[in-house]
Amino acid sequence: MDAIVNVALPIFALIACGYFAGRVGVLGEDSTVALNAFVWWFSLPALFFLSLARVPFGDIFNWPFIFVFGGAFAFTYLVAMALAAIATNGRLGELSLHGIAAGFGNVGYMGIPLCITAFGPEGALPATIAAVFGSTVMMAFSVVLVEIDLRSGSGILRSVWNVLRAILRNPLLIAAALGMGVAGFELALPQPLVNFLDLIGKAAAPCALFAIGLFLVGKSLTTGAGEVGLAVVVKLVLQPAVAWLLALVFLEPGSIWFNSAILLAALPTAANAFVLARQYDLFTARASGIILLTTVLSVFTLSALIVVLGIR
Repeated sequence: MDAIVNVALPIFALIACGYFAGRVGVLGEDSTVALNAFVWWFSLPALFFLSLARVPFGDIFNWPFIFVFGGAFAFTYLVAMALAAIATNGRLGELSLHGIAAGFGNVGYMGIPLCITAFGPEGALPATIAAVFGSTVMMAFSVVLVEIDLRSGSGILRSVWNVLRAILRNPLLIAAALGMGVAGFELALPQPLVNFLDLIGKAAAPCALFAIGLFLVGKSLTTGAGEVGLAVVVKLVLQPAVAWLLALVFLEPGSIWFNSAILLAALPTAANAFVLARQYDLFTARASGIILLTTVLSVFTLSALIVVLGIR
């Protein structure tokens, strides 16, 4: 319980700081846009690149764990999209962002410290693999769907070209591809470059969370309450349940990989979901509401899950 509170409360406090700054007018009206642009173009790409470049290429592909965690994530993503389509009949880009908000757990800044606290240093590897999968595969897939939605309507060939061009210029996908290349060729990065990327990458989470607080000023937290409620249930209940069922088949019960897959699937929504929504100016209010609610409620759901799994 202490480990959960120690990592969850600072997340909530950063959002509250951003909200307070916005309420008292410390920062200008364009501060949310500026912060989000910094995270999108500089901080997150540095984080993606370094996370992949640091992991030995062979260690990235633990297929049973990837199938369990990734399968639960993908299933949750598709279910969330389907439920949102039935409830709102929204456009493809919004449905894609709903899926990310309902499936993308805060692995990097909540899952890794939780796993290390629960399992010791060995817990860092499954959490890192989960972070890489979520930040590259599922984020890339979501970006593709949003770009298809936004670039459609100008003829098939032109739409395909516009989508491909937007994808090839996406800083997150470029950073992920470069990081995989460094890991695959086992290239050694200069230490000053590593220090720079590490420094700027660590700014991603606090800046994104602060931007959420700024964005919430003057906004109603009841906006899209139905969609938000669906996403919260899917994220905190359905995803860990699916991960548990898959883990029973593909992983050894009671092992670090088994427990990590379930624990990581139960994490609250990552701030990256808001960054992506804000970048495309779609689903922003709902994404911020989902992040807030899942973060607060996960203090209780994760505590219960740790007890049920027998993690000490």
